[in-house]
Amino acid sequence: MRRLPPGLLASTLDPRLRPSSVLRPQAATAGPWLRQQSSLPHHFHIPLPLQFPPSRHVTHGLQSRRSSSPAPPTTHDSQNRASSSSSSPPTDENDNSSTSGDGSSGAFDPSAFPKLPFRFDTGIGLFAKRTPRPFPPPFLSPPSGSFSDPLSTHNRSRDRRAAYVDGKLIQGFTNGDDAVFASDYFICANDGVGAWSTRPRGHAGLWSRLILHFWVTAIFEDAARQSDAYQPDPVGYLQRAYEQTIEATSAPNDWLGTTTAAGAQLHYRRQRSIQVEVPGKEQQQQSTTSNHRIDDGGGSSDGEVVEPLLYVTNLGDSQVMVVRPSTRELVFKSTEQWHWFDCPRQLGTNSPDTPLKTAVLDEVLIREGDIVLAMSDGVIDNLWSHEIVDKVSESLEQWQTGQVKGGGGVDENAMQYVAEELMEAAKVIALDPFAESPFMERGIEEGLASEGGKLDDISVVAALCRKNDH
Repeated sequence: MRRLPPGLLASTLDPRLRPSSVLRPQAATAGPWLRQQSSLPHHFHIPLPLQFPPSRHVTHGLQSRRSSSPAPPTTHDSQNRASSSSSSPPTDENDNSSTSGDGSSGAFDPSAFPKLPFRFDTGIGLFAKRTPRPFPPPFLSPPSGSFSDPLSTHNRSRDRRAAYVDGKLIQGFTNGDDAVFASDYFICANDGVGAWSTRPRGHAGLWSRLILHFWVTAIFEDAARQSDAYQPDPVGYLQRAYEQTIEATSAPNDWLGTTTAAGAQLHYRRQRSIQVEVPGKEQQQQSTTSNHRIDDGGGSSDGEVVEPLLYVTNLGDSQVMVVRPSTRELVFKSTEQWHWFDCPRQLGTNSPDTPLKTAVLDEVLIREGDIVLAMSDGVIDNLWSHEIVDKVSESLEQWQTGQVKGGGGVDENAMQYVAEELMEAAKVIALDPFAESPFMERGIEEGLASEGGKLDDISVVAALCRKNDH
């Protein structure tokens, strides 16, 4: 099939190739390049991804917010290798916030997992640049069919009905075109490409939420099936979610969209210390590691150490970051994936990307007390990494020292405060047309007249790693 020049594709073709705002936040409405699409064929071939050089960090007057000192050190380099929720985010018409254990009427019960040594305390911070679109049929519950049913179902508009797929309540929360999920052992943030809203049958928010739902479902089902022998397969779960979403949105439903995906699953690594005798010297220790279950039939040995291990899966420009507040250190951050500037890798309609081919899996050794963040690009397009580290560390300190109402110590509400504070910090920049921002910097590097923050959906899931005492 004939390939069109990348420049033509980037400017005239499918809205999935560019999010709704390119240079300025106010550009969220469809421009001429979108209005010209009606005469284009529905299906087209997408060229191979373009490779861009790494950021050069030009200094077009950006030093006032960007610290002249280097960003916090990263102690884990990204390697390409193949959660009880205390959050209380604002509700919308597609939210499902009950806590049933069977997954049919609310959030999944973490007891589906075997008893793991570590768990997350979580919080969610959300800001939507516009009101989320209601999910279309058949993803809404039908109206009451009997006068014996609760009358409240008759008094709800269609926009307020619960969202279902395959007879199960759709997991997570919708935030504009984003979707987020938080639990004891898994968090994620998906970013639907909002430009699909300008196309007939386009619904990026539905795509981001369905990918999330099926991803979470696959994780919990596999954990319940394997029980004590459980070993995570995050990319395999995401591939399954991708295929199920394609099936759910195909004819006769026929809903179009694309989304990025970023998730972090908490597991553990067991490390055994073996005493080795060396003639004339004190005993030395050697360590062997295993990622298998704690009780593997071999019994436990003295000196065994179990450490939290994070499986980070990323596809696109959402991001997972690990912050160590005790040292104000950036432990890890996932690498953004792009086809070209402002065109991230993404899952969905007409996209060449798939989890098995494109997703990056990193195994990150973390510590108790580390904070794991899953964020949409509404955060990282407006805040540099060192600002995120500083804000998270400061917020946790404020909560621990009781500087804010309800604070004092580290309880289950601490992460909610941290997530909301980080969201608010990103929102301030996003709404400022004269602010300095990472998105502005990248635009300048591409030769574009970019200025200010980037108005976008801002989604933050914050998770504190702690011992599982439940």
